[in-house]
Amino acid sequence: MAIQLGDQAPDFTAESTDGPIKFHDYIGGGWAVLFSHPKDFTPVCTTELGEVARLKKEFDKRGVKVLGLSVDPSKDHKAWAGDIKESQGYALNFPLLADPDRKISNLYGMIHPNANDTLTVRSVFVIGPDKKVKLMITYPASTGRNFEEILRVIDSLQLTAKHKVATPVNWKSGQDVIIVPAVSDEDAKKAYPSGWKSPKPYIRIVPQPAGSTS
Repeated sequence: MAIQLGDQAPDFTAESTDGPIKFHDYIGGGWAVLFSHPKDFTPVCTTELGEVARLKKEFDKRGVKVLGLSVDPSKDHKAWAGDIKESQGYALNFPLLADPDRKISNLYGMIHPNANDTLTVRSVFVIGPDKKVKLMITYPASTGRNFEEILRVIDSLQLTAKHKVATPVNWKSGQDVIIVPAVSDEDAKKAYPSGWKSPKPYIRIVPQPAGSTS
């Protein structure tokens, strides 16, 4: 069965550039991003890993651990790390998982036979502290990912996990949010005594709750 939103993220043990990793133990009680790339020593993947290394502090601020994965062995990952630093200006600063037997790739549905029956596509999984899958995005091998967008979605996920709100189109942290329909007007008045903007009765717009994610 394919993994679906809300499913428990499968646990696994794998070798990485940082040594052996048991996935659930490694992420502990925090958030995680697990993302696959098709192959080492390829141009688009090199740019992506350099960008994640550049954004590592942003993931850290949000309490998110990032792990990359491909079907290549760890020795190739370690050799590739030099190319990433030289060409992108940022050294690898997060683990790259080795999956030469494709066990993890198959477990997470990262191999799409219609695209390639041996290499992973560009899959992204965001996993919450409860070890459940909160987000899945799949890109074709030809299209590099936008990791600023992944950070934006994490901000939304972390905010909406704490507060009964949803984030509107193109939302960024600090902007107004929407009270979810499940909250009655009576309860909303208790949470938001200053009221809300309501262009339609079912749209209730309020400032982002104080003390939420950065």
